[in-house]
Amino acid sequence: MFGISTLGWVHTLGSLPAIPLAAYMFLRHGRIVPRSRSGAAYFIFMVIGAASVFLISRQPVSYAIGGITLILLFAGYGLDRLPGARSVKLIAETVCLSITAFLLMLPTVTEVLRRVPDGHPFVTRLDSPLLLGAQGTLLAILVVGVAAQVIRLRRRDREA
Repeated sequence: MFGISTLGWVHTLGSLPAIPLAAYMFLRHGRIVPRSRSGAAYFIFMVIGAASVFLISRQPVSYAIGGITLILLFAGYGLDRLPGARSVKLIAETVCLSITAFLLMLPTVTEVLRRVPDGHPFVTRLDSPLLLGAQGTLLAILVVGVAAQVIRLRRRDREA
């Protein structure tokens, strides 16, 4: 179905739960919160998705996205352990983890548009205006969202 291999389904179903987890944390906390149950689950599903891309991908850009995602994911979850100002680490953590959500959604949207509906996908070319518009919208959401997160964290830090 949808031209996806068994390993492709493992990758897809392994990373899919990270999407509602990220959405929940963004709506509830305004950011991905690593030291929470949702944050721990997000980490596990993101590692599954980002690591398994190396087993299924045929595109060099997919390897780059998977590698960058893993680097940012481990950085975002590890920054709290480093010495330094808590407020700076919190901002860096938030930015890193927000970018991981973007890097999850970018191939997700691309693959959905290239595979659905089965047999007659919405997009057949990577330079399709629909696909480029969807990717541009994700980028705009990332830029605006990260800016809002940083402003919120800085305000909260000033009030404390």
